[in-house]
Amino acid sequence: SPLPDKLHVRRAVEQLLFQGSKQSFKLTATLGKSFTPKQGSETVRLDAVQSSSGLFDLSLTDEQQQIVDSLQRFAQDVIRPAAHNADTNAMISDEVAAQAHDLGLIYYAVPEAFGGSVTEQQLVTQMLALETLAHGDFSLTAGLFATVSVANVLTRFGSAAQQATYLPIFVDDPHAIATLAVVEPTPLFNAQEPATVARSNAQGYLLTGEKSLVLQGVNAHLFLVLAQLDNKPALFMVEGGTVGLTVGLEPAMGLKAAQTARLKLDNVQVSVQQRVDIELQEFLDLSHLTLCSLAVGTAQAVLDYVIPYANEREAFGEPISHRQGVAFKIADMAIEIDAMRLMTWRACGLAESGRPFHREAHLAYILCCQKAMQIGTDGVQLLGGHGYTKEHPVERWYRDLRSVAVLQGALSL
Repeated sequence: SPLPDKLHVRRAVEQLLFQGSKQSFKLTATLGKSFTPKQGSETVRLDAVQSSSGLFDLSLTDEQQQIVDSLQRFAQDVIRPAAHNADTNAMISDEVAAQAHDLGLIYYAVPEAFGGSVTEQQLVTQMLALETLAHGDFSLTAGLFATVSVANVLTRFGSAAQQATYLPIFVDDPHAIATLAVVEPTPLFNAQEPATVARSNAQGYLLTGEKSLVLQGVNAHLFLVLAQLDNKPALFMVEGGTVGLTVGLEPAMGLKAAQTARLKLDNVQVSVQQRVDIELQEFLDLSHLTLCSLAVGTAQAVLDYVIPYANEREAFGEPISHRQGVAFKIADMAIEIDAMRLMTWRACGLAESGRPFHREAHLAYILCCQKAMQIGTDGVQLLGGHGYTKEHPVERWYRDLRSVAVLQGALSL
């Protein structure tokens, strides 16, 4: 078909439709990764997608439908079967990581100039990908998307040198892992006022503080760290192995496969060129929409799992779904998931078209925080005693869904 060539997406579509090599690989050591800038590059910003009508369109393009169909198979055939062991072993296996890289999600975060496939913003496409993959498992998807999130931030906010140094590596090297370090181990953490501090000196900046719940932190070669600089939050790129940087596992209630870690920064020296000039509110809004997309996909997985269970499980001579207490609860779950999905899609559509979306992103995040936890709880409750066992995946989804409210800034579209 000439369509992929016309849209400049042939490479990405082929990566998605044909999974390519599935050979496992060995993650390289954090200290062994070298980032070299691509010479002669200029800063690239993706254009907003223009809408002639300005209306909220729920229909998918042919390309988006192809992507969703392919990712549904991947979520069902690869992610869902691997999720239990990933949770038990608290890590993403090399085989799953290799197959995920073959999907080519990174191409939708990186401009053509640096080896990606996009010339305009692809927020809705990435949102659809996250929702679809999260139907397989929340934690695995969050861990696999960490590097894509960093690529999104650098594409949207990075300088020419920053983009040229890191974006080509993310596309070409499946071993390269990057992550965002925003959350801090403090009660009622507010990303607008981080406790981590950056102080100016002759060489650039010194970073001091702690970060928690850093996805893929123990494997990452690059961290984007949020710190307070002159009473204003800013992001700084810190490469693994930098003097003063300590990374250790921080096991959490959920997100086992994503290997959450804690970062300690003790006078970590970074250069002026390692500062990323971001619009903090825009960054946080996009982060919220990322979490909403994950929440919608996993909440849908809970619903799709409990419906057949309720129809097949009998009590007092009839399926438990015949009981109003069960049927009404399932109906409420379906209603709330549709509301979560529509609000998330609406906010992403506005953001992709370059229009204001803060209000819509904030409302979607509030709803998803509340309803994701409720849906996880109801899923466990509907399975009764079975919901409390690892025989069924609902208990794992319950633990992961509770993280939506505390992960602000951990991922970004």
